[in-house]
Amino acid sequence: MSSLSGFSGSSAVQRTKRVFVAGATGYIGKFVTQELVARKYDVVSFARERSGIDGSVSAGQTRRQLAGSEVRFGNICDSESLVGSGMRGERFDAVISCLTSRSGGVKDSWMIDYQANRNVLDAAKTAGAKQFVLLSAICVQKPMLEFQRAKLKFEHDLRDSGMTYSIVRPTAFFKSLAGQVEAVKKGKPYVLFGNGELTSCKPISEADLARFMADCLEDPSKSNRILPVGGPGEPVSAKAQGELLFELLGRKPKFRKIPIGIFDLTIPALNLLSKLFPALEDKAEFARTGRYYASESMLVFDPETKTYDGAATPSFGNDTLRDFYARILKEGCAGQELGAHSMFH
Repeated sequence: MSSLSGFSGSSAVQRTKRVFVAGATGYIGKFVTQELVARKYDVVSFARERSGIDGSVSAGQTRRQLAGSEVRFGNICDSESLVGSGMRGERFDAVISCLTSRSGGVKDSWMIDYQANRNVLDAAKTAGAKQFVLLSAICVQKPMLEFQRAKLKFEHDLRDSGMTYSIVRPTAFFKSLAGQVEAVKKGKPYVLFGNGELTSCKPISEADLARFMADCLEDPSKSNRILPVGGPGEPVSAKAQGELLFELLGRKPKFRKIPIGIFDLTIPALNLLSKLFPALEDKAEFARTGRYYASESMLVFDPETKTYDGAATPSFGNDTLRDFYARILKEGCAGQELGAHSMFH
């Protein structure tokens, strides 16, 4: 099985690099910022004045979350704000972008996954940055959704930019597998699409992913490459995720199986309605997103065999899904809220 070990650079020059982090208040962005601070980089983190789900996090809370970095506030979608309030005419050695659309809606995807990242790339060049690390997603290998197309377009721009780049494509985050934990704790069945074996992933923790992304600044072997990465262990199916939860709870597994064909009924109807009522465009896209994640694995895709390959999906880190489930079953899901991405309530 393919594996990736951590890389720890020790050069004083590497440790004093100035790094600008875009998307610093996102789920992964917070951990990336904290990892860079721990490695003694000079970090500037850029954020909205009100961040988090529905703007629930204040500027003061953001400063505490990103302690050790210099927090600057502005609008990532406004180039003037990014340059004036974010980079301020200063020089940076590297930029890390953890930007991703919160809703996955059509306009939001192009506004954030493409255009905001493009704004950051242009500003990075002006600031003299030579290196750009991008948080992308493994699902762009088989693009069927707008956010995937937007991410791919920016990946193309970044590869053509002349900058040293690392495009990180993680598999599923632990957070994305937490949507049914509270329901199962309350005695409800675990919901599966089909038989629960249609898809698999190698989930990676936020801390391990942050370490991997920080390593990209230090490890030349990660430069100018697209880097798929998963967590430790074998791929885990949706059914196996549910079985693990019930095992940790000491209960007999109880599943509710939903035919994946339900999407094939709702998606055409929503597509038609969205042409008549444009306000429904995002609902149609969310249905397509649900269908995608219910049927496509988050593993390296082999375009020749048209199959997903767990053995070809690199492993990194030490945090396991079992440990994550055990922790949130005990402590609750605070900090793991999915917001607009939640499919199960």
